[in-house]
Amino acid sequence: MRMLSSRTAVVAVVLLFAWNGLVIGVYASSIPTLRARFNLDSLSLAALFFLTGAAAIASMQVCGRLADRVGARRVALTAMLPLVVAALGFALAPSYPVLLLAGVALGLGNGGIDVTMNAIAVQVEKRRERPIMSFFHGTWSIGNLAGAGSVVLVAQLTGWTPDPTVNAVALTTAAVGVAAFVVALRIVPETELVVHTTSSGEKVRIPKSAYLLGIMAIAFGLGEGASMDWSALHVTTVAHVDPTTGALGVTMLSAFMVVIRLVGDFLVRRFGRRVVVRFGGTCAAIGYLTAATMSSLPLLLIGWALVGLGMGMIAPQVYAVAGHQAGGRGLAVVVTFGYAAFLITPGIIGGLVSAVGIQHTMFLPAVLLLGLLVLARVLPPKGQDPSVGDAVDAGLPAQ
Repeated sequence: MRMLSSRTAVVAVVLLFAWNGLVIGVYASSIPTLRARFNLDSLSLAALFFLTGAAAIASMQVCGRLADRVGARRVALTAMLPLVVAALGFALAPSYPVLLLAGVALGLGNGGIDVTMNAIAVQVEKRRERPIMSFFHGTWSIGNLAGAGSVVLVAQLTGWTPDPTVNAVALTTAAVGVAAFVVALRIVPETELVVHTTSSGEKVRIPKSAYLLGIMAIAFGLGEGASMDWSALHVTTVAHVDPTTGALGVTMLSAFMVVIRLVGDFLVRRFGRRVVVRFGGTCAAIGYLTAATMSSLPLLLIGWALVGLGMGMIAPQVYAVAGHQAGGRGLAVVVTFGYAAFLITPGIIGGLVSAVGIQHTMFLPAVLLLGLLVLARVLPPKGQDPSVGDAVDAGLPAQ
């Protein structure tokens, strides 16, 4: 079995993150086509989203505990399979009830792999001389962009209508998933089991720090959800441009999020997780304040670029610390908080948009993200982070 300290273990974690991002990207880009295919109204679409989200949250709680008990490898590999089923469902579902089942499969797989791939990533990072969590999350973002962009690219190259385009992309994604599973079966490393009882048999509680990290996850979950859902519409509305030009908002957001995640580990090594999260929260808050107060297209795009730059720094560090301090159980708590915030964001932001307008609504995520300046005290400062460099202390090889 591959060692957690090997380069192959890094490749294995990249595979899990990229595969998960690919499926979610394909799903997100397929929603308009699926809505038209089954003639879904707002209530029917909301039911799909709710079942998917509820299944994901339940899966996170179960899989987080199983990862500590039987090893994250087994749970992560198992969670890959429902994602393949979900991709097949997007292409082949003959009716709305079957589509709902595909949504449940997506939630079960996504919730399970979200917790377990982060748990494996934490243990891989622990045995390296340098942090690598931001890079892992960057590969998720790359997979997500590839999944979302594939629908547009295939349509442009083939001239197909939306239905056959989505079918082809979803079926290809399922095939990629089968291949990824076969490779993952060979290279994903075994992880250490996490014991939650003392030598006397007393149960060890989840540390309070996990819940503080969960509050941080709520802040960045809402901030990320608001940016993904509303940036394009915000630019279109405030700058008075056409929807195609308005899409530059989410493009700038996504591009800068990928960039910062690919270089984020250097920043963690140089400044420490606490400083990186504080800078990320400040940067994203300034971006949201720009979106809330400016109206020219160039300034709005700069604002959304700052949001992406800041948001991309936060989640990898919060998840890494949660995994190091509290194992799979604690990681499940934090991921659930962030995911739940992401899910309820459309309702919260939508209500505020109706009440005060889309531009003034952007003050809310700005305020929440500024709160990270205080909450970041729970993160270890530079020089006191035991999650980096443990390979040397334990006498393990660090690649």
